[in-house]
Amino acid sequence: MKTLFSAATVLPLLALSGCMNMDHSNGVQPELNINYPAAYVVNAEGNSLSVIDLATQQVKETISFGAESGGHSGMNMTDMVMWPHHIYRSPDGSRLGVGVPGMDLSEGHAGGMAGMKGRVLVVYAKTGQTKFSQQTPLMNHNAVFSADGLEIWTSQMDMSGQVLVYDALTFALKKTIPVGMEPAEVTMSANGQYAFAANGMSNSVTVIRVADKAVVKTIPVGDDPVGAWTGADGNMYVDNEKGQSISVINVNSLTVTETVKLGFTPGYAAYHPTRNELWVSQAGTGNKVVIFERMNGGWMKMGEVVTGLDAHAIAFTKDGTTAYVTNQGAATVSVIDVAKRTKLKDIAVGKKPNGVVLNQ
Repeated sequence: MKTLFSAATVLPLLALSGCMNMDHSNGVQPELNINYPAAYVVNAEGNSLSVIDLATQQVKETISFGAESGGHSGMNMTDMVMWPHHIYRSPDGSRLGVGVPGMDLSEGHAGGMAGMKGRVLVVYAKTGQTKFSQQTPLMNHNAVFSADGLEIWTSQMDMSGQVLVYDALTFALKKTIPVGMEPAEVTMSANGQYAFAANGMSNSVTVIRVADKAVVKTIPVGDDPVGAWTGADGNMYVDNEKGQSISVINVNSLTVTETVKLGFTPGYAAYHPTRNELWVSQAGTGNKVVIFERMNGGWMKMGEVVTGLDAHAIAFTKDGTTAYVTNQGAATVSVIDVAKRTKLKDIAVGKKPNGVVLNQ
């Protein structure tokens, strides 16, 4: 679902160097004490993280990155963070990586201005303070840690696509890797061996060996892939937006072993490791998550749960009993009983929530 954006709705990010804390209401993000199992929800338009206490299922803290992304009056442009998108935790759970493309991606992934910058944020999970803010040469989509926590990987969403690898301790740029056209999400295989870049304009996924940063294969998938989402079953699940399908890539063979036809535009795909289920959110005007089960050698639709408008990211608790789904159009997070496939409640968060990660 590609939508063009006018220059009036997006502004390029400008340079921001060094480590700093950002709450533009008073100049400093207050230090928090998040010492409980939590869900961190990225609010793109709200320009913040909502911190949900998993025990009470209520928003307990809000980590601000500045004024709302939709309005910038009176802000210092050199300190600007706009439209944060997806979020990942470091392996030890101490840090959070946030990709900041600088434009609203809730309605598609095209239309950025030429030369538009992106940004990578690293936030302390316990205190909510920004440890690091690095501008990238071009807009990006996410910021993911390597399996050892020593590197941060991000994309460059341009026709001559690239993946950038930063040292997670010194934040020096270690490697620039050419991939396909307009790469969006960069993800890691469950074993940490490979990174996968979904090339939206090339209809392919580039596979990069993490150890030596070498491209080992480019795999054709469906039309307009956005992310190759990690499965604990040794597969990567690629959501093809225009193709309205999921391409299943086997990590051992690095081949597409199956294509799941959806009949709707996917927003995200999440594999449930103990139930052997594939959950796919319906993007755009959709308001549900569709659940597939492995039946007779293929994925079959076996249920759905109504969540909220423009359902997006999905995260399961460690025990697998509960799912959290962000709803970009409803400004909520739906809490779902996995076994019963029923919604327990909606939690109000910031405007246009998209990425979510659980720290347990």
